[in-house]
Amino acid sequence: MDTFKELNESKVNLDHIYNRPDPRVYFRELRKLDYAIPGQAKPLFETLISHLQEGTQDPIHVLDLGCSYGVNAALLKHDLTMRDLYEHWVDARLADVDPGEVVERDRRFFSDAGEREIEVTGLDQAANAVAFAEEAGLLDTGIAANLEVEPLPEAASEELASVDLITSTGCVGYVTERSFERLLPVVTRGRAPWMANFVLRLFPFGPIEKTLAKWGYVTEKLEGRAYAQRRFANPEEREGVLRGLHERGIDPIGREEDGRLYAEFFLSRPAAEAERMPLAELLATAESTTAQPGKEAA
Repeated sequence: MDTFKELNESKVNLDHIYNRPDPRVYFRELRKLDYAIPGQAKPLFETLISHLQEGTQDPIHVLDLGCSYGVNAALLKHDLTMRDLYEHWVDARLADVDPGEVVERDRRFFSDAGEREIEVTGLDQAANAVAFAEEAGLLDTGIAANLEVEPLPEAASEELASVDLITSTGCVGYVTERSFERLLPVVTRGRAPWMANFVLRLFPFGPIEKTLAKWGYVTEKLEGRAYAQRRFANPEEREGVLRGLHERGIDPIGREEDGRLYAEFFLSRPAAEAERMPLAELLATAESTTAQPGKEAA
């Protein structure tokens, strides 16, 4: 745990904008940093959802870890890009309205954007962000909890028993194997869900991988690919991240050294399912359509 704490100290702290009543301030700051990873993740997640949908008529149930304001839910449920979300939440016409009106406008905005038939539950310690995502209709269910320090709320257990896919695009590092240890007994009561995690190269995924292995999971990393998360906020963050990468023996040339944080993709599946179709084969179609680093958030 101390390793994650030390590595997190390398990154700029955005806690002061992460739990506002609505996403406007958060997205203004993210746009300055070219935050793009949810858009990078969308085609990969869509491919996994399509695969899981085969052979069932029931909507796929996604659990998004570190869901914040429901960004991944917005992209997966609707025909939208990160650029669309930036244009919407940073729109000058929203600048002076109250949070309640933002919710009402968002309900109309997302209802006009088409909707894919999936169910998304979001889990995050930021209670205001989770509440917004529920009220705006992005999350079907929101769970405000920090599983690093507290057990899963009893009321959430039944909801999470039907999860087909667990996703994350940036919370690993704040979320460690401790959170997965608390989730696994609940989410594996029925069919064991797939777990799709985008993990900053700064953070080791090994501790989580070992925890999942105890429950029969095989984890594969998509080799040869890294996905731009965002630009560094300042020179101090860049220096701290590069130092952390060097300490872990990771070469930043062509990646972080050029000014952005990068993530790698890990998919964890029950052993028999992983054996039937290797990760690279499973994601071949998605890889051909994944946006280039920073393209959508420009």
